[in-house]
Amino acid sequence: QAELGVNEHHQNEVVSYMRFARFKRGMCLKTVDSCFQDLKDSRLVEETFTVDEVIDMLDGLQSVVHSEVESELINTTYTNVLLLRQLFSQAEKWYLKLQTDVSDLENRELLDQVAEFEKSEYTSSNKKATADPIKPKLAPLNEGGSELLNKTVAYLQEENEKLKTRLRTIETQATAALDEKSKLEKSLRDLQMIQGDQKNNANQDITELENKVAALKSQFEKTLNDTTANQKYLEEDLVTTKHNLLKVQDQLSTAEKELEKKFQQTAAYRNMKEILTKKNEQIKDLRRRLSK
Repeated sequence: QAELGVNEHHQNEVVSYMRFARFKRGMCLKTVDSCFQDLKDSRLVEETFTVDEVIDMLDGLQSVVHSEVESELINTTYTNVLLLRQLFSQAEKWYLKLQTDVSDLENRELLDQVAEFEKSEYTSSNKKATADPIKPKLAPLNEGGSELLNKTVAYLQEENEKLKTRLRTIETQATAALDEKSKLEKSLRDLQMIQGDQKNNANQDITELENKVAALKSQFEKTLNDTTANQKYLEEDLVTTKHNLLKVQDQLSTAEKELEKKFQQTAAYRNMKEILTKKNEQIKDLRRRLSK
């Protein structure tokens, strides 16, 4: 069995679309056949015709066939646009920007590969239909996607939120430490002012105050050193956390690009190119036949 190089889910989606396209193609061919049959039944009732009568019949047949084929080609174009719209809508949910390469739709090697795949799939489907008429339903198109990349993106988003929360907590702690430092400095200035105002008091009072000031100064210096060290640690932790946040955001961006790349490699994406190329070839062939 010919394969398109995609997973089972995407291959089932391709098969579903090819069945739809085969049905529409069959209906178009039946319509063209009916045009010829109508001409035979309504106009070919005599044994001989003049050249003008033959030309008139062929012109009428050409007009009818041209109208039917043009209508089917237009409808096929609109159908392909709706299919592209479904794919683009799914991509936009992940903030992806898909690109198409129209020139690749005329790749004869890929077209032959699709033709071989359709032939083998049609043969296999006929065998399965004979053996078991019950066919499993395919999953809706909007439920597909790369499960691994989706989980990775979700995990990175969760880590990103955790780092943001931690960053806000560290900033709050740093602000509280700075406020504490300001309060201690104010207390030291107040004590120094009290020490200056009480210089004329008794020597005992001065000694007690000096001892208190010295003790408070020592305690303040110790607290200030601890606060400075804690502030330095918080600043370093803050820088580290910001770096981790940037790293996670970069990983998130990489995961989103990888998801976009994976999506561009899906069968539906490549199959759309191949179908458009095949339709272009059919248009060219019809034009050549009509010109002849």
